[in-house]
Amino acid sequence: MRRRDFLTGIVVSTAMPLAARAQQPALPVVGFVNFASAKDWAPQSSAFLKGLSEAGYVDGRNVVVETHWADGRIDRLPAIVADLVHRQVAVIAATSTEVAIAAKAANTMIPIVFETASDPLQLGLVAHLNRPGSNVTGITSVNVEMAPKRLQLLHELVPTASIMALLVNPANPRVTETNIKLFQTAARALGLELHVLNASTERDFDGAFAKLIQLRAGGLVIGPDTYFTGQNEQLAALTVRHAVPAIYHSRSFAVAGGLLSYGGDTTEAYRLAGTYVGRILKGEKPADLPVQQATKVELYINLKTAKALGITIPNTLLGRANEVFE
Repeated sequence: MRRRDFLTGIVVSTAMPLAARAQQPALPVVGFVNFASAKDWAPQSSAFLKGLSEAGYVDGRNVVVETHWADGRIDRLPAIVADLVHRQVAVIAATSTEVAIAAKAANTMIPIVFETASDPLQLGLVAHLNRPGSNVTGITSVNVEMAPKRLQLLHELVPTASIMALLVNPANPRVTETNIKLFQTAARALGLELHVLNASTERDFDGAFAKLIQLRAGGLVIGPDTYFTGQNEQLAALTVRHAVPAIYHSRSFAVAGGLLSYGGDTTEAYRLAGTYVGRILKGEKPADLPVQQATKVELYINLKTAKALGITIPNTLLGRANEVFE
């Protein structure tokens, strides 16, 4: 064999694997976007990856999951979503209400799987629950539907209180308006006077609690909002400092010292969202996937806080609790 032919053979044989690898299709990209921060929603994001793996997709093996956190800044969402749309990712996992609204407004082609505690019909995310009929489907939990029950639970524990307060986030108007209507209806049914307090930044909390004390409210319901979930520790500390019985939907609120947490299991909702993303990656259409509801409801009670507030938790309620913190 001539030297030139020998060298040519080496070049061809070494180049073939590189060419073959270059021809391999790129892994599909899933854009996981959340309004909160990574440290606040680690269990939920893990549950999403679990659901995705149950559908046959593992991050880094046969799919790439890009996580984007807005850290409570709603103004960041349009740019995050626009970038994912521009790059034509395979699916956008819009794992909070604020992201779902932003993603739907920016895109009508790329599949969107949402997770929301609100009514997707009222938000305009889908036209029908059974057959969404567009590029959007997802999972809804029962947190908004639990609004009357949260107020009722608080009223049971402080039955002498006739004035209650509701904390909402005015920077999230569509969710806030729904919550206010639900809680006002529940308050009227219970014969309670309900005052709405606003907070959209940490700086607003002190003013909101000062107003709460001025109103002589006997209890505080914290409206379900992704931003408030990220501020659970601060909110719980403020309720204890001001000796105000309070309830929220997130377990982390009771863990941090809040009196009660009652709401849907968000980790289950995120797992279901992950399975839906996997099904879409396999070829199913969002228009044909009905909106699912995560129906598991959890109750958490901080007994130490109850004792500090002079509140006796009935044994019937303690027996229903998923977990009691002492």
